[in-house]
Amino acid sequence: MNFDAIYPSIDLHGEDRVSATLRTKEFIEDSVRLRRKKIIVIHGKGTGVVKEAVFKELKTNKNVDSFHLNMNLGSTTVILKEIK
Repeated sequence: MNFDAIYPSIDLHGEDRVSATLRTKEFIEDSVRLRRKKIIVIHGKGTGVVKEAVFKELKTNKNVDSFHLNMNLGSTTVILKEIK
């Protein structure tokens, strides 16, 4: 099943480390405001630079409950914390 098509997603192909981090952070903030529970971050396979930047942001972002690399290895599913 292609989860990238089911959940809201952001595609970071072609981004550098700094813009990937900023866009990921903004996408998470927007998703929290819209009360989304699950999102997909598409970082691609490539050299791993964008994936590393995304993972660093996900590990430190207070709105992220958990995340895992998807089977295709080019995207990550992010579970967001619920707003109370």
